Amino acid sequence: MLILAIDTALDACSAGVLDTDAGQLIALQTLAMKRGHAEALMPLIQRVMDQSGIAFATLDRIAVTTGPGSFTGLRVGLSAARGIGLAARKPVVGLTTLTAYAAPIVGQNAEQPIISAIDARHNHVYFQVVAGNGASLVRPQVALIDEALDASRFGAPYLVGNAANMLADRWPADAPRPFKVDPQPAPDIVWVAWLGAAVSPDTAPARPFYLRAPDAKPPTDPLLRSSPSPLQ
Repeated sequence: MLILAIDTALDACSAGVLDTDAGQLIALQTLAMKRGHAEALMPLIQRVMDQSGIAFATLDRIAVTTGPGSFTGLRVGLSAARGIGLAARKPVVGLTTLTAYAAPIVGQNAEQPIISAIDARHNHVYFQVVAGNGASLVRPQVALIDEALDASRFGAPYLVGNAANMLADRWPADAPRPFKVDPQPAPDIVWVAWLGAAVSPDTAPARPFYLRAPDAKPPTDPLLRSSPSPLQ
């Protein structure tokens, strides 16, 4: 299976092409950025496709991160993925950023609980907690940082995400210290691609995964009116 993976949800603009038969990404590029995803994404995708040596029509599917994250960034990535899928007549699947953060740690067969956390601003975080085997302990939600710290009851966690340091800095003194703190600015596009290979287009739709209403109010857009999908 050949999969084009796209991520613009947070502080990076990334794309890669996964060849599941070869067991690796055959092309990838990542640019660190907080703004400018709209201008950077399509040229970056074209460079990745040129590097891979395959045509869009040869792809089997497109995978894209669906949030939570930057409202503008999500709109850019989802619009590009759905546009490419429509033009190439290929299915598009969506993966949450929280799941993409946790996936490589679950893949290590970690014993520690895994807290994926994203800065939601105003002293809030988007977060979820999964066991080392990937079983859900706390479903995705937005909460005050102090409320999210209640997850310390599960034991010394692996903290990952762009809000990992925010949680670590306020970790309860009477709780086991985090096993590791990994403040990645954005999910690894490699794992976005592999997750895209693992899910079904029927159960992982490419539509925004919102945990609260966006601050901005854009013009009416059918893509962005979609209800949040269940966590994939």
